[in-house]
Amino acid sequence: MSTPLPPERAPLRTLPAFMRFWYARLAGTTGNQMLMVALGWQMYDLTGSAWDLGLVGLLQFLPALLLTLVAGHVADRHDRSRILALAMAAQTVVAIVLMLATHGHWASRWLLLVLSVAVGTAKAFQMPAQQALVPSLVPASALPRALAFSSAGMQAAIVGGPALGGFVYVAGADVVYATCAACFIAAGVLFLRIGHPHVPPPKEPVSLRTVLAGFQFIWQRPVVLGAISLDLFAVLLGGATALLPMFAKDVLHVGPWGLGLLRGAPAAGALCMSLVLTRWPISRRVGHVMFAAVAVYGLATMVFGVSTSFVLSLVALWVSGAADMVSVVIRQSLVQLETPDAMRGRVAAVNSIFIGASNQLGEFESGATAAVLGPVGSVLLGGAGTLFIAGLWFKLFPDLARRERLTERA
Repeated sequence: MSTPLPPERAPLRTLPAFMRFWYARLAGTTGNQMLMVALGWQMYDLTGSAWDLGLVGLLQFLPALLLTLVAGHVADRHDRSRILALAMAAQTVVAIVLMLATHGHWASRWLLLVLSVAVGTAKAFQMPAQQALVPSLVPASALPRALAFSSAGMQAAIVGGPALGGFVYVAGADVVYATCAACFIAAGVLFLRIGHPHVPPPKEPVSLRTVLAGFQFIWQRPVVLGAISLDLFAVLLGGATALLPMFAKDVLHVGPWGLGLLRGAPAAGALCMSLVLTRWPISRRVGHVMFAAVAVYGLATMVFGVSTSFVLSLVALWVSGAADMVSVVIRQSLVQLETPDAMRGRVAAVNSIFIGASNQLGEFESGATAAVLGPVGSVLLGGAGTLFIAGLWFKLFPDLARRERLTERA
């Protein structure tokens, strides 16, 4: 009779709660990606305005920015799987309203904008609870593999969701919204079936101090602060996504098909690397590996900046996505393992703010420097800046740089 593997060595598929979470996240992310494709296309079809397209994105980002700290506090005080189920329920209602409005020909610009706010509000509560739930579903030693496997599902949904949404849109926007609603319902049911026992934290009155406790926790722990801020500045400086249309048209001389491949290349690299990390997790010299991954990300960005070959540009973006995934998995694992469960929601909320700020401000930084230096100069400066930040942070956060294992107890 064979001896069962200990939880930390067992295949992730044998952990039923985590697999329900994984399938739920896959369904929810796919539904959200399809919803974004249909919502953007329908808005442009209704108004023909690029400004309105920008408003759709802005009105989803603002609730996340304004409510994330409150959402993190909620995630630490209430059952996280139920919060996720409620977030899926809210997005289901949005999808059903859009389906009915489209089918009944009463969809309008204002309706789409209001529902964009609703989606952003639901996601503001979803993200901290989602990040904080994973460590309670798997043993600490299996967390890096779990995060890599979870990222693989998310990247697959990010790559496949828009393509599926565009394909289904041929049958009509209402069909896309109905499919989205089915995805959200499936995700909500799976979240409710996780069966994770919620342990309420010690009762304390809600105050500004408790809401902002995540910032204080991060500030007092150099390893956590260094990991989160390194990612913030690396993405802020090194991202080239906003400039891809300029590179596709003016540098690489390819059409929309080429732009689509360029946009998908980083996600494809991240997906491949997440699958590798699921099978072979990083267990030694994690600090050095993380800094090396950020440096590779910066170098790949610079290669993309100077490339005039479409194939080389695709490879550089693929490498940048793969390197970024290494950094993401190590950073998330370190942050989650260094944070007690009662604080994970608030720390995840702060992390979400940093990620959102780096993405949004990074696009602005790329556009502003490109206006002065041109697209190639902007990307080269950003890649060089990422390398500088990696070297500076290596000196400023020696405990992070010397970190041998993800958990000091290992």
